[in-house]
Amino acid sequence: MLSPSTFLAILILVIFSTTNTFAAPVRAAKPGAAKQPQTPQRPRAFFVFGDSLVDNGNNNYLLTTARADSPPYGVDTPTHLPSGRFSNGLNIPDLISQKLGAPPTLPYLSPQFNGDNLLIGANFASAGVGILNDTGFQFANIIKIGQQIYYFEEYQRRIISMIGIDEARRLVNNALVLITLGGNDFVNNYFLAPITARRLQFNLEDYTTFLISEYKKVLQRLYDLGSRRVLVTGTGPLGCVPGELAFRSTDGTCAAEPQLAANLFNPKLVAMIKELNKELNSDAFVAVNALNRQNDFLNNPLAFGFKEARVACCGQGPFNGVGLCTRFSFLCPDRQNYVFWDAYHPTEHANKMIVETIYNGTTEHMDPMNLQTIMNMGLLY
Repeated sequence: MLSPSTFLAILILVIFSTTNTFAAPVRAAKPGAAKQPQTPQRPRAFFVFGDSLVDNGNNNYLLTTARADSPPYGVDTPTHLPSGRFSNGLNIPDLISQKLGAPPTLPYLSPQFNGDNLLIGANFASAGVGILNDTGFQFANIIKIGQQIYYFEEYQRRIISMIGIDEARRLVNNALVLITLGGNDFVNNYFLAPITARRLQFNLEDYTTFLISEYKKVLQRLYDLGSRRVLVTGTGPLGCVPGELAFRSTDGTCAAEPQLAANLFNPKLVAMIKELNKELNSDAFVAVNALNRQNDFLNNPLAFGFKEARVACCGQGPFNGVGLCTRFSFLCPDRQNYVFWDAYHPTEHANKMIVETIYNGTTEHMDPMNLQTIMNMGLLY
């Protein structure tokens, strides 16, 4: 997510089309019901939706300030060059792609996103977006969640022309999907100023309920478009990130209101996903409890190999949480020791820990199943 002092978050829920690109959707398989093992020749496709935590560089191609295409972003990649990822190195989608045995998904707007690259999947995420249309209204140009889903429909039409409707349906139904939304709707909307339109409209409890109801519409639309294996992440510990500590804390104590928001939002998200799966008679949606794992980092950093869990590696001001990470910012020499890369985004090391939890975590973190279980189940057909 993006710093309220510079980026200010984003948008979403545009009007969704109700036309399904494919024929009647295939019901998700239950454990043990897979008919076909995963083939090594073509790894499972992977689609990514959401905000800056999972953006692989779409915003590089937009006229927006919500971007990470200048140093020192990417400092720990093989090229040491920025790619548009809000990280010193790999982000969560990159690391999940490694688990799938596939190359990283390309940004949908990349000029290289064509030909066989389409069969790998696609990253539709855009830094700054949220669940609500009014989140991030200050941005000139980012890909709202509704537009991301429209691109997914467009993508399906493209692959139908390449491989035919049956193979295209199979690719999408068997694909893994990751969606990450919600944080910006708090830090860059509800809590953006002492008085905001959403604060006047909702108390915090009712606002989280409203967000969950809107998020459910997004997930239902993904299901309608053929998605059958969807990892849905909640927010991290919003009150404990450097970008919030810089303005709300003097001693590193987590900010009460944003932390309460995370503690309200995440359990409601898990409950909504269980409800949606029941309505669909499916296990299509998996709740990823990022809050629990990141709270572990904050409460016992040494157990996970971290030495600093409150101050960002790159930034300026209190907790290095003010503004963007730029070539003029303080840059820590030992990124491995930090939970946070910049004001809001984890380091590659923290991302690796999160993805290991996604891969083999218990139901405390992954409900109803982890990624390893999904992969062991094989393809739906």
